[in-house]
Amino acid sequence: MIHPTAVIHRRAEIGADCLIGPYCVIGENVSLGSGCRLHSHVVIDGHTRLGRGNEIFPFASIGLKTQDLKWKGGVTRTNIGEHNTFREYVTVHSATGDGEATVIGSHNNFLAYSHVAHNVVLGDHVIISNVGTLAGHVIVEDYAILSGLAAVHQFCRVGKMSIIGGCSKVVQDVPPFMLADGNPAETRTINKVGMERNGVPDQTQGVLRQAFKILFREGLTIPNALARIEKELPSSAELQHLVQFARTSERGISK
Repeated sequence: MIHPTAVIHRRAEIGADCLIGPYCVIGENVSLGSGCRLHSHVVIDGHTRLGRGNEIFPFASIGLKTQDLKWKGGVTRTNIGEHNTFREYVTVHSATGDGEATVIGSHNNFLAYSHVAHNVVLGDHVIISNVGTLAGHVIVEDYAILSGLAAVHQFCRVGKMSIIGGCSKVVQDVPPFMLADGNPAETRTINKVGMERNGVPDQTQGVLRQAFKILFREGLTIPNALARIEKELPSSAELQHLVQFARTSERGISK
């Protein structure tokens, strides 16, 4: 179950049925849940905790010190849920400030060379495609997709069931249920395919399309657009989430 060339600190916690391949390195303060598989040449260090069933491919690096120059020492953490896949050369960095954490949920798929920076909070069922990059303090909600070579600026939010096109430069929040693309990224339309895949009813999709037109095509300010959406459109959990997301945006939403 553990290859003889693997280097594992004696204080590391290794769960049952873990497979640890050749030349992996696991640090002192690492905890692996049961059933994790490290293929080969994987490095996991820092105060890092992974849940059950994570699969990590060669040359991935998880939990190491942030690249943020504001780092002043202390205990920073990387907390990862269950059943995530980290492909080749993925990097996930620990947080910057003492007591802070980079947090990743469960059932996510990180494709080759993708990067998760310090203090990112990432939900469940997210896909980060090849060379996709999340800067520090980014928040990514459930079922979002970041296409290849796209980059998200620090402190931005990526909404639930949204999709970001390849090679996009995201400098403002991407609203939930929407498709954003471009350099800088703009909200183009609703993410119809993503909503269909995740079981959002046709009626709700239609309402969200109307909300998109009010928000992005009628030249209204965000507060006036949101007030009109709440007044004119039938309420649903998805619509309420979109309105709340836009209303609480600090960087503004990608228009």
